[in-house]
Amino acid sequence: MQHLDTRVIDRALDWLAEGRPLWLCTVLATYGSSPRGPGSLLAADDSGQAIGSLSGGCVEEDFLARLGRGELSGPVTTLRYGDGGITAPHLRLPCDGVLEIMVERFLPTPANREHLQGVGRGLRGEAPLCREVSLTLGTRRLVEDDQAAERVTQRQRDGDSWARLRITPSIRLVIAGISPVSEYCAQFAQALGFEVIVCDPRPEACRAFPVAGVRVVERLPSRYLAEQGAHGATAVVALTHDPRIDDLAMIEAVRTEAFYLGVMGSARTSQKRAERLARSGGLGADEIARIHMPIGVAIGSKTPAQIALAILADLLARYHGKTLSVAPAPQAPRLSVVG
Repeated sequence: MQHLDTRVIDRALDWLAEGRPLWLCTVLATYGSSPRGPGSLLAADDSGQAIGSLSGGCVEEDFLARLGRGELSGPVTTLRYGDGGITAPHLRLPCDGVLEIMVERFLPTPANREHLQGVGRGLRGEAPLCREVSLTLGTRRLVEDDQAAERVTQRQRDGDSWARLRITPSIRLVIAGISPVSEYCAQFAQALGFEVIVCDPRPEACRAFPVAGVRVVERLPSRYLAEQGAHGATAVVALTHDPRIDDLAMIEAVRTEAFYLGVMGSARTSQKRAERLARSGGLGADEIARIHMPIGVAIGSKTPAQIALAILADLLARYHGKTLSVAPAPQAPRLSVVG
């Protein structure tokens, strides 16, 4: 299952390939409560077909109505909903929220196809990129990501206002090994819009994996990670209780840019694993400290579904820079050398 914004760009590229113009909407700013944050995308073609999301539905309806009336014929248009902007009886933003939207018109030209292909690469984590768009002329370009904290910023340059949009990849969840907890993790992650990849070397387990729409790779997770790597929006979780899968996956995962690494197991099991990773895997204290073990938020979970919920809650909190209550991490052992 692809992240929603990735599907938006892929559909937009299909429309351009068919020779059809399209309108790409980007959330520039939100104030108060908002269903989707800055950088969220929606695209529509000249027939009114649309993909993506900006709000709970009312803003999308208003945008499509304006598109049908021919009000968005310029290269770029900015719309503000709520608080002195566009208001109507049918517009019901939650908790008096405010949305600012940028609408770009894309004609089916090679330059526009190349631009959106670059956006797609950024969303898949293949290149750290930003979009810069003139809010006056609609001029746009792709530049290297400067790693600014905000996903969307607006700047004045040469007498013009520019929007700078970081193209951040969707969260990729790599599940090392198939187990009952893996199944629920895959289901929950799909519902949250993650890209989900499940790796397991057992053919029968791969064939029987019951969650549709995820990518199942019949391969040792460690080999997959060694070959494919992991971008900074990747989480790697090992959920089998089998050291041959879990330990090897972590040994490879710490060499990547993944933002979250975790292994399932009790505190005692986790301490023994830390000792193995140091002794046999050659991991240092800093590398072991990156691994969340025991994994997940300490909510007293017992069933596979509860454990998966605890894992996804911790993972998502860490992604957003929050820290929840978790079990104490095992200490990396001190190794002595006998000479």
